[in-house]
Amino acid sequence: MSISTLPPSKPPEAPAKTLRAVYTDMDDVEFLAGMRLLEDCGFSVDYLNTQDPARIAAEAHDATALLVGYAAITAEIMDAMASLKVIALLSMGFNNVDVEAARERGIWVTNIPGAATEEVATHALALTLAVTRGLPFYSATVQSGHWNQRDTIIPPRLSQTRLGILGLGRIGTRFAEMAAGVFGDVVGYDPALPDTLEVRQRLAEAGIRRTTLEGVRDTANVLSLHMPLTDDTADMINTEFLAAMPAGSFLINVSRGALVDSQALRDSIASGHLAGAGLDVLDVEPPIQGEHPLLGNPRILITPHMAYFSYFTETEYVRQQAQNVASWKSTGRPDSPVVELP
Repeated sequence: MSISTLPPSKPPEAPAKTLRAVYTDMDDVEFLAGMRLLEDCGFSVDYLNTQDPARIAAEAHDATALLVGYAAITAEIMDAMASLKVIALLSMGFNNVDVEAARERGIWVTNIPGAATEEVATHALALTLAVTRGLPFYSATVQSGHWNQRDTIIPPRLSQTRLGILGLGRIGTRFAEMAAGVFGDVVGYDPALPDTLEVRQRLAEAGIRRTTLEGVRDTANVLSLHMPLTDDTADMINTEFLAAMPAGSFLINVSRGALVDSQALRDSIASGHLAGAGLDVLDVEPPIQGEHPLLGNPRILITPHMAYFSYFTETEYVRQQAQNVASWKSTGRPDSPVVELP
């Protein structure tokens, strides 16, 4: 009786390793939808609720994806995370990540470009109208029972004034489109923008006359900042810069707080050279009561870094942040990388 020889059976395949995604800090953002999106893609998901670098390095050491709010992600943190492939941010700005260190280590860094363009541009216009019309002062006088009190600063007629914009990307250009019908003239400056026919047409359609940095600074009655924070732009709005602005002008900032030397701005407003400022961002957030120089001045209107906020962006930011990670997993490339990798 012969016995047939059966081929040797294959050893069972090891189960695929579950990738781990870790949220660092999300403050009061509702990010459950992002967690579900990642879980549906096969990630295990955890939330640390911290900006502490030691905790992030220790508790996310095996993470493949790091989803970040405001935490600073340094080269040291990356070196402690051998499996890290993607750092997904919850903003358009990316100055809280060492992007060059990430690139050198083959780690993608992603941001959220364009999701809140309309909201931030609208907020810039709202701050502009509020401070140029003196709304904080007049609201306070009514609340205190002084109906007919008038401020010593008389509001300008905006159709006879010039708006200056530093930074002519999506938000700066959209702000110009909204404001062009309000102001008599709109001028702008952006060193990163090429001088091409397409760019000229886009700026012309937005109602922007492009000029030099000095041309904007020295002539604009309202100056709105839409610049990224870099080594070159940090504290660019300093004592010298503010002194060169027209007397009685206003400063608006919805981009990055560290563009502005806070003490210099307070001094300029206190001296009467600048008439006021509308700010959605500060160099220190949240500011310390009694210590930050821009708190307590009635001519400085400050909102809590919420220019991006709307019913739409509340969900879209979370979705895009998680989708960048999901797209990397499925295709090898996220949807909106800050820098392309080989």
